[in-house]
Amino acid sequence: MKSDRNKELLIYENPETVIRLILEGTSGVTGGDFFRALVKSLAEVLGVHGAWVTEWIAESRRLRSHAFWLDDQWINEYEYPIAGTPCEPVINETRLVCFPQKVTELFPNDPDLLKFNAISYMGMPLLDTQDEILGHLAVFNTSPMSPGTSLEYIFRIFAARAAAEIQRIRAEAQTQAREEQLSGLFNGTMDAILELDDQLRITMVNPATERLFGVSTDQMLKYFLPDLLSVESVFQLHNNLEHCAKNNENFRFTGEWNGCDTQGNVIPLEVSLSQYNRGKSVKYIAIMRDMRERLEAERRIHALSAETAYLRDELRLSSSENTLIGESPVMLPILRDINEVASTDATVLLLGETGTGKEVVARTLHKASKRAKAPLITVNCAAIPGTLIESELFGHEKGAFTGATARREGRFALADGGTIFLDEIGEMPLELQAKLLRVLQEGEFEPVGGSKTCKTDVRVLAATHRDLRKDVTAGRFREDLYYRISVFPITLPPLRERGHDICLLAQHFVTQISRKHGRNSLPITEYEARLLESYSWPGNVRELQNIIERAVITSQTGRLNLARALPEIVPERISHNESEAGNMDSFQQKPVLTEKELREFERSNLLKALESTNWKISGINGTATLLGIKPTTLMSRMKALKICRPATS
Repeated sequence: MKSDRNKELLIYENPETVIRLILEGTSGVTGGDFFRALVKSLAEVLGVHGAWVTEWIAESRRLRSHAFWLDDQWINEYEYPIAGTPCEPVINETRLVCFPQKVTELFPNDPDLLKFNAISYMGMPLLDTQDEILGHLAVFNTSPMSPGTSLEYIFRIFAARAAAEIQRIRAEAQTQAREEQLSGLFNGTMDAILELDDQLRITMVNPATERLFGVSTDQMLKYFLPDLLSVESVFQLHNNLEHCAKNNENFRFTGEWNGCDTQGNVIPLEVSLSQYNRGKSVKYIAIMRDMRERLEAERRIHALSAETAYLRDELRLSSSENTLIGESPVMLPILRDINEVASTDATVLLLGETGTGKEVVARTLHKASKRAKAPLITVNCAAIPGTLIESELFGHEKGAFTGATARREGRFALADGGTIFLDEIGEMPLELQAKLLRVLQEGEFEPVGGSKTCKTDVRVLAATHRDLRKDVTAGRFREDLYYRISVFPITLPPLRERGHDICLLAQHFVTQISRKHGRNSLPITEYEARLLESYSWPGNVRELQNIIERAVITSQTGRLNLARALPEIVPERISHNESEAGNMDSFQQKPVLTEKELREFERSNLLKALESTNWKISGINGTATLLGIKPTTLMSRMKALKICRPATS
């Protein structure tokens, strides 16, 4: 190393040579190598024992060394607080500070000055373009320094080089952090991100794209965007591109397309596709979100909402109707059969006239089954138009037919895990029976307008008032479906054959309906019991319930008004002002009617009611409303009594 005097001459007489030495010593290196070359050159040029460059840590008011050259060796990991050191005024006053001698006496609390035998010190802050402190550059010597303009000039050159490198490192770190952040977003996002060239060839994808389409990145880079889309979506893409090209617009699209994976599965996608320019070339960015989970969640929410609404209605119905009452001889074997089959998954076919309580039996079977905690879904096949019953049973996809504005779950999907009750199954269209048979045998179906096969696990209960064997012979009902649903047939007797059960049911309805209307429950007298048992009950239990409700509503002086509630075929209207004994005498004076006479009375009454409504079956002013029975019950009785509308009516 040259002498200090020679160094001083070099500095003062040949500053250009010093600058050349600085540039030569630090050229071609960056980062830590740059700082080491810088401070080593600085120590050599100034002829000092130590030189170091540091980074300022404002939070802790400390300086951390990037490079520290001391007595021809490196000091690693040098960091210190500035309080009580000659570096403190450099940082606080942001200016070059020089202590040419006695630095140890000026800063007695700095232990490193004693340890390094420092006599003199020079330091300068490193500032960015906004004059914010980046760090500092400093030297010390074991002998006094001779400060001067040239020395400060050289020192400032070194400081400027150090500040520039710190700024570069920080900018590089920020850029790298930003790139890592963007890379994390690009690689970590759940959405597929694709970069495309001007020919829509895929040039870059993220890992989510591989997962979505089941294609590796290497293979994906051989594809064009249309290779991943359905025919309809490709058609939409080209239409949009042509429109933008014709109007000289940058392409932007946000909407829903269908993609296709390597297995040929359709993937509903939410797509954002936009054009941008990179230099003179056109690029596209596509962001694709898999909508399957969202659509499935929406489907489940819709299904649960529909199920909630349905079960709310079912709860209302079951609270008033789900009571199986009977102890007559004809009912005992039926109750035994219900008890035996309830706990199984066997398909049960409930037979009998309309209104005999088939739905009540279905509810009883479900409640006693292992599926009781799952829903019981009821479908009245006679009440749904033939054009809609398939959608009602199996659901439909959006756009499957006019008016299908949203996807809808069918009753079989709602009943999954539970029981489905197909009331009036004999009214089901013949063309739909094959699809129903498939569900019963395999537990599979496709919604209307859909291609995906759905699975369901349901127990099927069915009911009809028709003679299905005759319908099979006549070709109106599939023979294989008949045998599939009649695994365990139960025939419910008409109410007229159940004897004293009529009074038991009537008293049950009186109690129930009185509570509903806020009335006191009235007992059924012996005379009222005989009056009820003398009627043929063409509408069976349902008709009995309606008549009891009318009798409760019109009850006066603590008695049911059966005289007003019962149809005119009852032998006589009983005045509420007559005594009980008088009522009994009046009843006993009337002859007992035969079954044939009762049917004639009923036929005559129905004809009179139909004529009074101009043969209107249902509605507010219809015959069914007048009689207090369902339109299906009325039509069933008309068919049984061979009543047809006259051609001139």
